[in-house]
Amino acid sequence: MATALLRVALPLNPNPNADPKIHLGSAGAIRNPVPFLHPPPLRGLHRLSRPESLRLLRANAVDIGVPAGKPQQEAAKSSSVLLDVGGMICGACAARVRSILSADGRVESAVVNMLTETAAVRLGPGGLEDGDAGRVAEELAGRLTECGFPAKRRRSGMGVGENVRKWREMVERKEELLVRNRNRVAFAWTLVALCCGSHASHILHSLGIHVAHGSLWEILHNSYFKCGTAMVSLLGPGRDLLFDGFRAFAKGSPNMNSLVGFGSIAAFLLSAVSLLNPGLEWEASFFEEPIMLLGFVLLGRSLEERARLKASSDMNELLSLVSSESRLVITSSEEDPSSDNALNGDAISIEVPVDDVRVGDSILVLPGETIPVDGKVLGGRSVVDESMLTGESLPVFKERGLHVSAGTVNWDGPLRIEAATTGAMSTISKIIQMVEDAQAQEAPIQRLADSIAGPFVYSVMTLSAATFAFWYYIGSHIFPEVLFNDIAGPHGNSLLLSLKLSTDVLVVSCPCALGLATPTAILVGTSLGAKRGLLIRGGDVLERLAGIDVVALDKTGTLTEGRPVVMAVASLAYEESEILCLAAAVEKTTSHPIAKAIITKAELLNLELPSTKGQLTVPGFGTLAEIDGCLVAVGTMNWVHERFQNKASHAELMDLENRIACLSSTVTSSDHSTSIIFVGREGEGIIGAIAISDILRHDAKSTVDRLQERGIKTVLLSGDREEAVASVGKMVGIGHQNIKACLTPEQKSSIISSLQTEGHRVAMVGDGINDAPSLALADVGVALQIEAKDNAASDAASVILLGNRLGQIVDALSLAQATMAKVHQNLAWAVAYNIVAIPIAAGVLLPQFDFAMTPSLSGGLMALSSIFVVSNSLFLRLHGSFTKSENNL
Repeated sequence: MATALLRVALPLNPNPNADPKIHLGSAGAIRNPVPFLHPPPLRGLHRLSRPESLRLLRANAVDIGVPAGKPQQEAAKSSSVLLDVGGMICGACAARVRSILSADGRVESAVVNMLTETAAVRLGPGGLEDGDAGRVAEELAGRLTECGFPAKRRRSGMGVGENVRKWREMVERKEELLVRNRNRVAFAWTLVALCCGSHASHILHSLGIHVAHGSLWEILHNSYFKCGTAMVSLLGPGRDLLFDGFRAFAKGSPNMNSLVGFGSIAAFLLSAVSLLNPGLEWEASFFEEPIMLLGFVLLGRSLEERARLKASSDMNELLSLVSSESRLVITSSEEDPSSDNALNGDAISIEVPVDDVRVGDSILVLPGETIPVDGKVLGGRSVVDESMLTGESLPVFKERGLHVSAGTVNWDGPLRIEAATTGAMSTISKIIQMVEDAQAQEAPIQRLADSIAGPFVYSVMTLSAATFAFWYYIGSHIFPEVLFNDIAGPHGNSLLLSLKLSTDVLVVSCPCALGLATPTAILVGTSLGAKRGLLIRGGDVLERLAGIDVVALDKTGTLTEGRPVVMAVASLAYEESEILCLAAAVEKTTSHPIAKAIITKAELLNLELPSTKGQLTVPGFGTLAEIDGCLVAVGTMNWVHERFQNKASHAELMDLENRIACLSSTVTSSDHSTSIIFVGREGEGIIGAIAISDILRHDAKSTVDRLQERGIKTVLLSGDREEAVASVGKMVGIGHQNIKACLTPEQKSSIISSLQTEGHRVAMVGDGINDAPSLALADVGVALQIEAKDNAASDAASVILLGNRLGQIVDALSLAQATMAKVHQNLAWAVAYNIVAIPIAAGVLLPQFDFAMTPSLSGGLMALSSIFVVSNSLFLRLHGSFTKSENNL
């Protein structure tokens, strides 16, 4: 997964007012702890002159986010492409597509999803030597098309309109297929009624109802009429199924249709040979078997397609939240920018595609409409339904200056919005893209199913041939009594018995259930999670999340609200405003919540901040900058203390600590977490301290309690001072032995590694750049997304809590466990069904219990097996309803 690259540039700039530049970009996946700056290289500053110190600071401008030992250019060598692949009907098809793609030397790995009809292909380092990724993708798509799987490359970076159109076209195509299947099923079962109508008279007679035998009954009893009806069934509703099966077999990738086709044709040919050659005395006229077989298979396929379409309806519901049109507002340049009205009299509103909206444009959203872009409210007041983002059913009040997200619904009044992110970069577009990517990522357990489904069809065909050989050459002689069974015909024909049993083996097997077992559950689970404000990046993440037994929690912004405020300022020799002014100047380019609190306090006091240069942030410790020719440090006490040669005495530090603790304790309540930030200046050492208080999240204690009730160990990891961390840990109910304070990002990662070495499966929950290494290293990284903004934490995380509610971590664990339970149930059913049904179809019960299946019964069981798997996955929706109701309590 990608993490953010933070490049802090410290150029030699003679302009003292020049601000340092912070660039955000992509930089390869984090696989190892990130080499953040560590304090030791900076401790030597007190032995250097000031110019040497500044040169060292500039030399230590670093790239954060590049894996150790892996150059950035290597990370850019690999590329991924997405293909839309059709023609897949069972697990064997998906396995065949995967093998075709993997056979190409340029492909590093390939993941195939039969439900979403997509294939994600990762090209290796040598995959781009011959050309760009687009050309390679077109070649791979062409190769799949030649093998019977129509494929085309999906263009990346599609706009909102094109994305919505693509999904809706796929839904319409599937609905059209359902209509065709429904018509075929009606036709097939009409033929079943005609062919089996002759048995109706026997049933009526058994019920005491006597029907005269007229010309109609004689026609229905006629073997040539049954032969014609069977031929119509094969060439009519069953034609596509048969042709697809034979085509797949001819191209070396037999599928479920191949098995059904061979079984149907075998039954028809056997009956036809018996009918046209009465001298053989086979008495094997069972034309109703292929008709009933196709009827059951087509009925099952229709029900399965309906269930699969319903399984993807959560994604369709997400897409319904995407607005492809917007009202662009053009106002006069003389308009008062401070106006709070949604639309002024001289403004013009024009309907344009969302893809044409640019950052900074003004958009008008009327009541009842979906907000088309992410942005900030410029005018108007209303309430907005944000349930698609947060899972919270109560609407949220919006007015000037507040943030709104694309896909949320405006309820009451008109809103004028300034676009902040548009098109494919909007929140809802990212959610849809991430859900698509998640559904393309297979769970490790799926590989087991794929390894079985691939050779499954050939194995079944081999078993079918072995069944025929056994009963024809051996079984009928060892167990002669089996020839008295109805399946052997009225004259006990061993050839007829062997052919019917071998046909049963072909028809009863169900590779489709194996292929559907995992992806249907993953599809429902990830889509359901997205509707509940849980973005889960793939089936592999769900599988790891379901096995989590340790949850590590950050403090600031995770257990606390992440909106701290300055509560008190203390100094040894300066005015409080001077301390605050220096700290705000140093922190003005930092995005940490504590830095924002200091800057906000300085703005409220209307303090004039001095100019700075050479800022350097050391995550987990603090920030350095040059002010008026002197280095100023803001951060933890030990770190700031070690930055300077001239230091405050131990007694002075203790006095300062006691003073700031006394001031802060008088203004904070029991549900507040207080952190102390120290300020130091070159030549003086530590000169002041700032107490910053952050309120505990309302659901922090209940979340920890719920995790512990599930038997999950909770650990608190924080870079804050020990007293503040211990206070928060006590408030939420985490034992002191599981609380670690004063940690660097590397130390957090080390603790995660130690827990994993002990055999634990660890989830890390955090929200800041200092959490990014731990999030990437943990088995599952969970990030809280604040105000729908991406950051290094959300880039490195496997799960994103869009609702910014800590309690969602429990919902995510619950959903993952429920999803994996469905996967295991589906796989157990699919494997058990084939293990039990195939031997019975092969006649294992025939000698002892005189029981044998007919091809039509085998076809019905096969169809029910696939329907069971898909329907069982749909029961996850009941879990979703429970979660939603629980969230609304």
